[in-house]
Amino acid sequence: MNEPIVDTHQHLWDLSKQSYSWCAGIPALNRSFVMSDYLAAAAGLNVVASVHLEADVDEPDMARETRWLLEQVRDPANPLKALVIQARPERDDFSTYLEQFAGESAIKGIRRVLHTQPDELSQSGKFRENLRKLPAMNYTFDLCVLARQLPVAIELAKSCPSVRFILDHCGVPDVKGQALDPWRAHISELAKLPNVIACKISGLVAYADAKNWTLNDLRPFVDHVVSSFGHDRIMFGSDWPVCTLSATFAQWVNAARELTSNWPAGARGKFFSENATRVYRLA
Repeated sequence: MNEPIVDTHQHLWDLSKQSYSWCAGIPALNRSFVMSDYLAAAAGLNVVASVHLEADVDEPDMARETRWLLEQVRDPANPLKALVIQARPERDDFSTYLEQFAGESAIKGIRRVLHTQPDELSQSGKFRENLRKLPAMNYTFDLCVLARQLPVAIELAKSCPSVRFILDHCGVPDVKGQALDPWRAHISELAKLPNVIACKISGLVAYADAKNWTLNDLRPFVDHVVSSFGHDRIMFGSDWPVCTLSATFAQWVNAARELTSNWPAGARGKFFSENATRVYRLA
C-alpha cells in the first residue's frame, strides 16, 4: 500500500515574513516551517500534490500570506497546487478583500477559523450573507470547529444551502478522552447535509495522547466518519506541521494506511487522492 497522496491540509509559515501570534504559546511551532521542511517531512511518502490551508496568520498579514503562497504554487518543483485562504466573512469589506485575488485559479476556497472564536461569530447575518457569495466565486468554505461547536456548524451549513462546506479534522473530537458522544450524533447529522461535501480525516493525532496514542485510539473516530460520510466524501490531510506535536508526517501516514488496510483498493484511492482531486478541482 503506497497509494499516491494528495495532502488536503498542509500549512506553511515564515515568521520572517508574516506574524502568527498563536504560535508564541506553542514553543515547538514557534519557528518557520517552509516548503523545504515540508518536502523533507514528506520524503518517500508518495505525496503527489497538496492543498495549503491558511494558518491563522495575524489579520494585518492576511493578503501578504496569500501572495507569498501564490508564489509557492507557481514553482513547478513544489507539490503545492491549491490554496484555501483566510478571509473575514464578518466584515463589510469581505467581497472587496477577495476581489484582489480574482483570477487566481489556485485559490479554491476560504477558511475563517471558528474554534478560537465566540460561537456568535458565525451566527451573525453579515457572516452568512457573505458566505452565500462564495458559490459565485466557485469557492468552498472549510469548517474548523471544536466538537462542542458542531451544532453551530450544522446550523451554519443549513443556513447557507448553496455553499459547499468541508469539515476539517473530523470536527476536532477529544481522542485522548475517547469522547465519542455526542460527537458521533453531530457528525452523523452534519453528514446528512448534501452541501457538506467532504470531511478531512486529519488532525486526529493532535487530539490524542501525544506520547502514547495508538491506532485503537484513532480507529473509532475514523470508522464513524467513514460510516457517516461514505468513501466518496472523505479526504486525507496531514495537518503538518501541527501534527508534529504528536507524530511525524510519516507516522501519521503510516497510521492512516494501517487504519484503511482492510478497505478495497478503490476506496483507499478515493481517500488518499481521488476525492481531493475532485473536491479541490486539481485535475
